[in-house]
Amino acid sequence: MRVIFLLTCNPRLENFMKFLTATAFIALSASLSMPGMAADDHSDHGTMHGMMHTAASTTAAMTDGLVKKVDKSAGKVTISHGPLPNGMPAMTMVFRVKDTSWLDQMKDGEKIRFMADNVNGAMTLVHFEKAK
Repeated sequence: MRVIFLLTCNPRLENFMKFLTATAFIALSASLSMPGMAADDHSDHGTMHGMMHTAASTTAAMTDGLVKKVDKSAGKVTISHGPLPNGMPAMTMVFRVKDTSWLDQMKDGEKIRFMADNVNGAMTLVHFEKAK
């Protein structure tokens, strides 16, 4: 009770308390917004943290893969693949295809060789051939 009385009776102390409150609010706001900024940097998990954002990411290197599932209605194929030239590790993932007619040429369990690139924010097969 006495603190409130002192604050209201002393304008210099009142201004100092307002300054401290405003500074604390700004610091708190900044610290709470940092996780949001960090999350924005990770919004492209489909592209493995932006590893394939550059146009130069398409290389002549082909990657071996195994077709796990062909989804013609969605225009996608699930492939278990080795490491990609862009640094993406071996994994099983869903790719769009540059040409949906390629899905008619793929079968579950079939081995393929392919190149993938980030097209409009989605990992996309830009070339493929059946493995020999």
